[in-house]
Amino acid sequence: MMPLVKSPKKLLRKFNNEISMKEEVKRFPSTQLEGDRRQNLLDDLVTRERLLLASFKNEGAEPDLIRSSLMSEEAKRGTPNPWLFEEPEETRGLGFDEIRQQQQKIIQEQDAGLDALSSIISRQKQMGQEIGNELDEQNEIIDDLANLVENTDEKLRTETRRVNLVERKSTSCGMIMVILLLLVAIVVVAVWPTNR
Repeated sequence: MMPLVKSPKKLLRKFNNEISMKEEVKRFPSTQLEGDRRQNLLDDLVTRERLLLASFKNEGAEPDLIRSSLMSEEAKRGTPNPWLFEEPEETRGLGFDEIRQQQQKIIQEQDAGLDALSSIISRQKQMGQEIGNELDEQNEIIDDLANLVENTDEKLRTETRRVNLVERKSTSCGMIMVILLLLVAIVVVAVWPTNR
């Protein structure tokens, strides 16, 4: 079965129906910039439609000229031709081999810069690892010191409790001694003969 091929005039009518969306585009809210962009695209399509219609009317008269105008840079507007740009100063007047040598020189300079950057980064990595190891050692020392401080604090509390206990015992023992001394003094005074 052969595929159905539409005639160029039917395709042109379909194209014309799609361009009639011009009023539809204006109804949808958008930014001013987007609205202008859409309007420019529609104007380009309308221009192309007119050129196509003109080419159908003048099929015998210079069809190559009309086709080329449809595909020209003015008709495309949004897609610039990279071959139409001006050559930069660095490469102006240079041959293909000279440009390639210049690019290779640039690549070599970039490689040298990347090598230097790589060595700097590896040194910084090594320094970072050494700092990390030193921090680990310092953390271990701090942990050991914290354990020693806790042990010393516990011993100090224990000894403080013992001192308080001895102090209480010595205070009550001292009172007993005072009472005994007073009792002995009373007995001595009572027993002591008086001469009168």
